[in-house]
Amino acid sequence: MIDTQKIREFFPAIKAGRVVSNNAASTQIPVQLLDLLKELAVQYDNVHRGQSRSSLLTTEAFESSYDTIAQFVGANSRKNIILYRNATEAINSVMYSLMTEFKDGDNLVTTLMEHNSNYVPWYGLCHEILPKFGLNVECRIAKFDKQTGVLDLKHLKSLVDNKTKLVCSSGASNFLGTINPIKKIRTIADSSGYVQPTGEKKSYLLIDGAQVVPNAFIDVNELDVDFLVWSFHKMMAPFGVGALYAKEELLLKMRPFLYGGDMIAEGMVSREKVEYNSLPWKFTAGTPNILGTILSAQALRLLIDFSLNPGKYRYFMTDKKLAAADVKKAMDNIRSHEKALVGEALKILEQLPSVNIFGPKNAAGRTSLVAFTHKCKSPFKIAGELSELGIESRAGCHCATLAHHYYELNPPASCRLSFYIYNNIEDVRKACLAVKKCV
Repeated sequence: MIDTQKIREFFPAIKAGRVVSNNAASTQIPVQLLDLLKELAVQYDNVHRGQSRSSLLTTEAFESSYDTIAQFVGANSRKNIILYRNATEAINSVMYSLMTEFKDGDNLVTTLMEHNSNYVPWYGLCHEILPKFGLNVECRIAKFDKQTGVLDLKHLKSLVDNKTKLVCSSGASNFLGTINPIKKIRTIADSSGYVQPTGEKKSYLLIDGAQVVPNAFIDVNELDVDFLVWSFHKMMAPFGVGALYAKEELLLKMRPFLYGGDMIAEGMVSREKVEYNSLPWKFTAGTPNILGTILSAQALRLLIDFSLNPGKYRYFMTDKKLAAADVKKAMDNIRSHEKALVGEALKILEQLPSVNIFGPKNAAGRTSLVAFTHKCKSPFKIAGELSELGIESRAGCHCATLAHHYYELNPPASCRLSFYIYNNIEDVRKACLAVKKCV
């Protein structure tokens, strides 16, 4: 396991004595990023909008952050990376950018285990937006096995045909913890035969990576995804920045989601024609979250350093290119660490006969979260009592409303514990033994 003793001292929340076990919602911020924010304030200025030394230095740090993010997921260059406020907005950007490509009779396929952010935009497209233009596009939903929490690939495949423009799936469920087989889903999407505007015969594949990118090694070229989204506030960065990876050839052809400001080519606005900026700025309208972007990229560098050699910096605050081998080793370390944590959680909670645990029973098949219900006590009641015992959990549907209704839960809610790189076995035991006390 990762040496959490050295890591924990860098997190004010941990040093304050909190048992942070709601990390699937958001992680904590290390002091290094808080200090960096103070340093950046000295030369803070807008980007792409000035010739002062401060503006040029800020622009350089801002743009190089895109390089770091691209390297982290194995993208070819910064041209593949578009930044938004969060993963939800990134998914919406794909929906709006592809909206004019859908044809009458098309369909798209998603799953019952999706976060609302990867279902509601597609529901809105199919049921509210496209019908206004006389277009009938069906939103099809694949099931998962209620006992195991595993996605039903056979059912998914049966829903994909030569009218399927897009397949949307979570990389891992934020309720079940299930890690989905992205390569197998890619194969299903490839087999559709749908003729895209590029001439390719396949369905596009969008992966919601909000629970995958912070917890496991991802290489977008190896997985051959068309779109991948995630948020940095789930991997030690402050709130306010989410990422979209997309293949360059798609971004070149897609219409912008937001118009105005920085997404326009310099001086290329006339009454007759407007030309858009080069990638990735084509999709960056207005003043961006400059400091958030820089901090998010440095959070990735710090995450690698924490995982490989806690307390020592190889990548943080340097301009070193992220070596793919180091990224893989670091994320594999995090994955191994989290498997041990969730394995311990499962071992303790499975001893409670009145508790029903959702998702895979094996730690190897899930991320570091455990959601459960009790046959007599409300999830909200349990979460409230856990808080009184100093344990931070989350009760609700976790924005996985479809899945909670699929289980016919009343209310459609569960209680969830989730762990990250700075959690240790003692945190897990405290949290789970507190659950035992509550139930």
